[in-house]
Amino acid sequence: MKFIVKIFTVCLVFAVIQSCKNNSLDIDVSGINLEPLKLQRLERDVFSITAKNIEQNTKNITAKYGTFYNRFLNGILNNGGIRDTNYQNSVLRFVNDSIMHDAFNQSQTLFTDVDISKLEDEINLCRKRFKFHFPNRKLPSKLVSYVSGFNYSVVYIDSTIGIGWDMYLGGKNKIYTQMLQWPLYKSRTMAKEFIVSDVARGWLITEFDNNEPVNNLLNHMIFYGKIFYACDALLPDVNDSLKIGYTTEQMKYCKQYEKNLWGFFAEKNRLYENDLKTVSEFTADGPFTAAISKECPPRIAMWIGWQIVRSYMNNNEKMTVSDLMNEKDSQKILSKSKYRP
Repeated sequence: MKFIVKIFTVCLVFAVIQSCKNNSLDIDVSGINLEPLKLQRLERDVFSITAKNIEQNTKNITAKYGTFYNRFLNGILNNGGIRDTNYQNSVLRFVNDSIMHDAFNQSQTLFTDVDISKLEDEINLCRKRFKFHFPNRKLPSKLVSYVSGFNYSVVYIDSTIGIGWDMYLGGKNKIYTQMLQWPLYKSRTMAKEFIVSDVARGWLITEFDNNEPVNNLLNHMIFYGKIFYACDALLPDVNDSLKIGYTTEQMKYCKQYEKNLWGFFAEKNRLYENDLKTVSEFTADGPFTAAISKECPPRIAMWIGWQIVRSYMNNNEKMTVSDLMNEKDSQKILSKSKYRP
């Protein structure tokens, strides 16, 4: 009996050690003090606009949100800006549109005070982790929600994280499936549980823009692999399926056929393919990656890039997340990753 207890104790200790090792990115940020962001509800201010109060409300909104309001009009709604001669007509047309009003009303019911509080906590924790890994980079200073006209789920502009409620009303929402007739692969991830992952990824992509002159498939794989690894660092407790937007079955496929998938990319010089159409086949969204099979998830090159970067960091333990994001040589990362699924 004592022998069995000893075996159990050893196994338990080993399990704890392994667990700690697997959660190496789950760092303690309790000592990092930041002023927490509170969500500002731009959608409420916009949908309070009427023909009678538009001039005064525009002044109030501009004072409250600064340049973000003009960027919202220009870049998100594509309605011109405050100084556009058609400003009043375009804004009133937007707030009086029946579908937009429906989306606004649904968002006010769907996202409760509890949801908002949880979202604020999660994003503020992300900011602390970002500060830990990238101490010299600027942090978002505002958190704003809006209704985007079904254009943008997440933006990061003017040091502001913006979240479009109308892009997270639930995968089976009738606005998506019937009115807009969006395919299931697109609407499936348009639910509240994907918001934080989308925020982290969108923020990181903007922060570490892929503007390298080399435009081959490997470059895209490693760039997105780095982005997803940085998401690991900001969201260590979030499932991979939420970070990349895969179903359970798609995740199983990736793990089961990882070796075959890597073999597919490694052969015939596919890694160095620079034809944008070919690159898009493996990085664009869709129901599947047709060039491989109907069972293969979309954006499969990103997932493989993610695994390469994970291997790189595991095999180069002195590398920090900041070092990784500053490393621009994709070939060097691949070589030093020793990636062998």
